[in-house]
Amino acid sequence: MKTRADAPSPAEAAAIVAATAGEPGPDALAPEQALAAARNCAQQLHSGRLLETGEDAWSHGEGVAGILKSLGAAEPLQAAAYLVYAGDFLQDPVETIGRRFGPSYAGLVELTRKLVSIQRAAREASLEAEQRAQQTERVRKMLLAFSRDLRVVLLRLASRLQTLRWHAATKTPCPPALARESLEVFAPLANRLAIGRIKWEIEDLAFRFSQPQAYQAIAAHLDQSRTARELGVDFVRHQLAGELRRAGIEAEVAGRPKHLYSIWKKMQGKRLAFEQVLDVRALRVVVADVPACYAALSAVHARYTPVAGAFDDYIARPKPNGYQSLHTAVLGDDGQPVEVQIRTAQMHAHAEHGVAAHWAYKEAGAKGYAGVAAPQDAAERTAQARRAVMQQLLAWERDLSAQQGPAGEDRIYVLTPQSTVVDLPAGATPVDFAYHLHSDLGHRCRGARVDGALVPLNTPLANGQTVEIVATKEGGPSLDWLNPELGFLRSPRGRAKVRAWFNAQAQAQTIAKGREAVERLLQREGRTAVKHADLAERAGFKNAEALFEVVGKDEFSLKHIEVLLKPAEPAPPPQPQDEVLLRRSKAGDSGVLVVGVESLMTSLARCCRPAPPDAIGGFVTRGRGVAIHRADCPNFRHMAAQTPDRVIPVAWGQAGVDALFPVDLSIEALDRQGLLRDISEVFTRERVNVTGVKTQTVRSNTGDRAWMTFTVEVADASRLAQVLRQVAAVPGVQHARRK
Repeated sequence: MKTRADAPSPAEAAAIVAATAGEPGPDALAPEQALAAARNCAQQLHSGRLLETGEDAWSHGEGVAGILKSLGAAEPLQAAAYLVYAGDFLQDPVETIGRRFGPSYAGLVELTRKLVSIQRAAREASLEAEQRAQQTERVRKMLLAFSRDLRVVLLRLASRLQTLRWHAATKTPCPPALARESLEVFAPLANRLAIGRIKWEIEDLAFRFSQPQAYQAIAAHLDQSRTARELGVDFVRHQLAGELRRAGIEAEVAGRPKHLYSIWKKMQGKRLAFEQVLDVRALRVVVADVPACYAALSAVHARYTPVAGAFDDYIARPKPNGYQSLHTAVLGDDGQPVEVQIRTAQMHAHAEHGVAAHWAYKEAGAKGYAGVAAPQDAAERTAQARRAVMQQLLAWERDLSAQQGPAGEDRIYVLTPQSTVVDLPAGATPVDFAYHLHSDLGHRCRGARVDGALVPLNTPLANGQTVEIVATKEGGPSLDWLNPELGFLRSPRGRAKVRAWFNAQAQAQTIAKGREAVERLLQREGRTAVKHADLAERAGFKNAEALFEVVGKDEFSLKHIEVLLKPAEPAPPPQPQDEVLLRRSKAGDSGVLVVGVESLMTSLARCCRPAPPDAIGGFVTRGRGVAIHRADCPNFRHMAAQTPDRVIPVAWGQAGVDALFPVDLSIEALDRQGLLRDISEVFTRERVNVTGVKTQTVRSNTGDRAWMTFTVEVADASRLAQVLRQVAAVPGVQHARRK
């Protein structure tokens, strides 16, 4: 707010409010008294004051009050228009205005001023094009969040229209951000409330400022054909009025104003030339009731030739904002198209003023805005009108929410110190805010300032607050943040990021533990020169950290590494081929036949868990006989490549009727309650015995994931295909395979 030297001081402003409102108190002010007092007060307070746009503050208040009056607003809302900017001149506007005019006025002034300040900051924020689009979307939602007091909606619409009118009347350049916000936020809001008078004027004025060349081109087209067009419209209007009278239909026929922005949108959307736009010449027919609407339509189509595909029945199928009318296009006697809109007087009032037309402002409930009692039926009408307005606002809110998050979820809108709008779940805290901006900022968050004041980190945020995070250079989150009873985190996103941080810390500790164990083993074996990456590759892992992690979890024995570190023994001399015998091992009970060796102990390798009818191979170990591997086992292939002389042919024999073989199955799934039970039921149903289960759950932003290893016993591995298909069909299971 700009101030000239002759403007009153804050103390003088408070005295003006006290003097103009009078001493009796707010309950004694009738609506017309409140309007006169507010107007008188504003006239003195706004003397010498200019708004940021350069417009005189008093003239702005007069213009807003006039727009509200034209919409049917009663004296209390008109009075509020004068008091909104008075808060800029008072040290304590809520207390001062509340004492003299009542708490309803004080709350409205405070809420509207706060919203104006936030929108101004959002417009002035330096953002990239993509971020600006997101900012605009959030400003729309924020406007709705502040508009639970329905008077705020009309005050902001009227104020924006007055600002655009002033720019046009004074030929003062309109800031592009303000024109863009008018088109993208305020005009759609007026459309949702079906306030056609405000919607069309905001669109045309904002279009004029945001795209002056396109505006001038269409205006030039209209000016070039204005005389002929007006004569043509006037001729058709008299002609149609006479036709309706002869048909016995009482109607008011008028030419409809041409909206430049609507013409331009049709030209752009349908790629039409100016001459092809049907509603450049347009008439509006207002009749008594709905039957008369259809009778008038019949008369229009009987007299003129209808244009194919140009009829819309918005009476039978109203628009989402409640708009009703019959739209048709016909060819006049000169062959040029004319659009005709047919509606009742009530429909016309709704089209002009929207749901506000049905809102009994003068009788706003039991006490009203100024404490004036209202009849019971008037209060009921007011309540119905309020519900109608709120339903339209909530419908628009749902439309916007569908683009950004789950339907019906309550949101709040707060600002960064750079005026970027951030949308969060209702009840969100500064910690949620920090994690929304960046994970690292959330981890390092140690304090917060809300509107400049330090607050605890579990303080719920409110709409319109400016939040600044106090962070350390290093550090991590607290476990207390995951305690729901302490209330530090409201958003699932923030909780997931905290869990991910602690999971990463636990993984790092596990890897460090495994690294230490492997390095101690290498020192004990005198093999410190062995590279960790080479050792991991020989053990079948993609890198050293993967090896350290399973060692740290005690899922991979250090004895396996000892075997890998020992030098290979010389191969025994080959046996003559004619002496090879096929005998059954007697020392083991694995059901495996070893070629050419009698009474040799055999064991099934745990790394691949072979079972009939898998293709298998044998590897001679030190002191443990022959280890039987699946032929495709990575460990077997690696050992065979290192010491091929220790590989020995083997085959499945007869292990007995009741022989069972352990097999490992790997399952990956989205974790949920009852997942382990459902998978176990599959094994029970398929008559598969489970001898061991290992599970691990990892938290992430996309949901908890579970990795499970089931050890089962089967007589024939070919049965596993059917079992795995049944497991894969369990809800949540993504992969099921044999290890």
